[in-house]
Amino acid sequence: MCTCITMKTRDVYFGRTMDIHYHFGEQVAVTPRGLSITLKSGEVFESWYAMIGMASVRGSYPLYAEATNERGLSMAGLNFPDNAWYGEPLPGKTNLAPYELIPWVLGSFGTIEEVKRELPSVWLTDIPLNKDTPLSPLHWMISDRTGGSLVVEQTREEGLRVYDNPFGVLTNNPTFPYHSMNLNSFMNLTSQPPQNRFCKGLDLTAFGSGMGSIGLPGDNSPTSRFVRTCFNRANSLCGDSEEDSVSQFFHILDNVWMVRGSTMLKGSVCNTTTYACCMNVFKGVYYYKTYSNSQLTAVRLTEENINAPGPTFYPLEEQQQVRYVN
Repeated sequence: MCTCITMKTRDVYFGRTMDIHYHFGEQVAVTPRGLSITLKSGEVFESWYAMIGMASVRGSYPLYAEATNERGLSMAGLNFPDNAWYGEPLPGKTNLAPYELIPWVLGSFGTIEEVKRELPSVWLTDIPLNKDTPLSPLHWMISDRTGGSLVVEQTREEGLRVYDNPFGVLTNNPTFPYHSMNLNSFMNLTSQPPQNRFCKGLDLTAFGSGMGSIGLPGDNSPTSRFVRTCFNRANSLCGDSEEDSVSQFFHILDNVWMVRGSTMLKGSVCNTTTYACCMNVFKGVYYYKTYSNSQLTAVRLTEENINAPGPTFYPLEEQQQVRYVN
């Protein structure tokens, strides 16, 4: 359960909510330029570009949930249970385990056009990191400094597919083609005051603001979050300063923030938005807030961490920060 968006003002921003019922050892991580990574295929991959994002760490290997690289290409993996499928390695393909896809894409490419040319050669393989780390069922959203986006899904029925994403939004199940089709059901919604189309001759008028969006789904399901986020993103009015843009980005994500206790899984397990993030893909700044600390914290790509001999990790600021004014 997650929601990912990209938004363009003066700069371009990319980020997501992480909706999950546990912590996975997440930290903000910077992978430097030129880091050599041995893939499960046995090939050694050398990252051309530095990247910053949220990752769990296995040894010195960052397992990124989302990240952006120094050229502004950004990528996030979102839960895709029962649909995601990974196969046996195929000859002639670039065989990657799912957790290798983000570092491979962001370490190799700078634009979505470059990625689109290479993704048809990719095949996602059913090879876990180790016996204690099972594979996560994922699909991915990729965006760049143009604000354009792609969605990558690999299913048993379709194999690996790459979709243009004109909405700049991704959630979870079902597949992306369904989300695209489902939006047609909401084409009557508007951010403007509604017009009376109910019946000629009846004097019907709006008695409150926001009535043009009656029917906008408000539940926490992936399909509803997709529609609601598309509506808010498409109708967003935002200044172009960094402060305005970052604030507006988080307001859009706040609209799909899962309050603890509002979404329960089987076994009385509570699904919660553990963190939300926003990355300025031009400046290489990673902003985040957590469920327990609503103050924004920022980590920058710097010459020091871009050129470090290995990954740099920044533990999360989880304690609530309060500014007292008297």
